[in-house]
Amino acid sequence: MLPINLLVELGILSVVLMATRFAALGRKLAAVTLILLALAAFSPLGNLLLYPLESRFAPWDPSRGAPDGIIVLGGSVDTDLSAAHRTPVVGHAADRLFAPAELARRYPNARIVFTGGTARLVSTESREADHAATVLENVGVAKERLTLERDSRNTWENAIFTRQLVSPKPGERWLLVTSAFHMPRSMGIFRKAGFNVEAYPVDWRMGGRADLFSFTNVGADGLGRTDVALREWIGLVAYRLMGRTGELLPGPDKD
Repeated sequence: MLPINLLVELGILSVVLMATRFAALGRKLAAVTLILLALAAFSPLGNLLLYPLESRFAPWDPSRGAPDGIIVLGGSVDTDLSAAHRTPVVGHAADRLFAPAELARRYPNARIVFTGGTARLVSTESREADHAATVLENVGVAKERLTLERDSRNTWENAIFTRQLVSPKPGERWLLVTSAFHMPRSMGIFRKAGFNVEAYPVDWRMGGRADLFSFTNVGADGLGRTDVALREWIGLVAYRLMGRTGELLPGPDKD
């Protein structure tokens, strides 16, 4: 159902139909597919879908004091490429690694936890946490400060396994570092898992409200934003239906 996949599938179907007695339907489907492609690639559609996600949690307020720990969600390191080239390959969302490095310097007593195994259905020996640890150490995070959670395959397991690993004590304050568009689902999941964390969003994909109705002349950028946003909305719906979040679009605590 993701835009790029769906549009390719519809395009193939339209070509197949045009070779049958349903040629007229095939031509109409091809026209609709082309219009949808243009909307996903060049219109503000991706921004309109992203904005409610990225604006749900404000940037973290450091005036509340130093945190006891910092949790970094995986999703930035390509495990297959990293294993193939024997060096960490950061495919996207590099802010998820840069931000904790800065936080580690700012709060030298805070524990740093990276959670991420592999999202592949068939498990491999290549685990994201191992490659991410190398990156974090290279940018100045001391190895002895790092705690690695290597077994999780998705955000639900990130929350469950990390809570078991660190056993947070009452009154401790933990930051959760992940992409801004992914923060609502992540916060909802951690709350459901019984781990109270504070949002530290990074990796924004749009500037803000001013970009809501902005068109783009680079189709790949528009398709990328639309794809990311729809993937996250599908995830929010699925996790709500599975009972892994308490609401469709989790937001800041009421207090």
